Amino acid sequence: MNIRYARRGLTSFAVASLALLAVGCGADEKPNADKPAATTASSQKTQTSPEQQDTKKPAEVVALAKGQKGLELAINSAGRDSGGFLTVKGQLKNTSDSSLALPSQMRGDETEVVEHGNSLGGATLVDPVGKKRYYVLRDTDGRPLTTIGLDILPAGKAVDVFMQFPAPPANTTEVSFQLPTFEPATLKLS
Repeated sequence: MNIRYARRGLTSFAVASLALLAVGCGADEKPNADKPAATTASSQKTQTSPEQQDTKKPAEVVALAKGQKGLELAINSAGRDSGGFLTVKGQLKNTSDSSLALPSQMRGDETEVVEHGNSLGGATLVDPVGKKRYYVLRDTDGRPLTTIGLDILPAGKAVDVFMQFPAPPANTTEVSFQLPTFEPATLKLS
């Protein structure tokens, strides 16, 4: 290939790229007064100051599971999703005066789950009426559909967590939530 044609092609590409960049940059334009500016949840979240975040109302606790050495799991919601799943959300909190290494038993003992580090993969829901146990779902690589990377929790700190299960039948309104090393807690399903 002739170098002259290669340079000409690169120059053309650079000019076209700059032209597109100039057309795409409208930062100096003012928003239309008739049309409100579009915002997303993520942009609204970044606009809140730390003072506002600290004063927000704490989430309602629908169940509390107490663990060893001052660990607590406050469950804020257990809701059915449209895809046939049940998502449990809450906060894992260290109520003790010292940092705690989270127990590895919380991840369960299944080989696929153990390979992916500390998680809440050992959590189960027990339907006493239907006599069934529901395990945390896994993706195609065996990773549990739950918060992962849980190692050390500093004193007095909390971390938001979630777990996703197959949804029990619609007529099941109450299940027992069980997590290794924690006391069972009763969950009312929404």
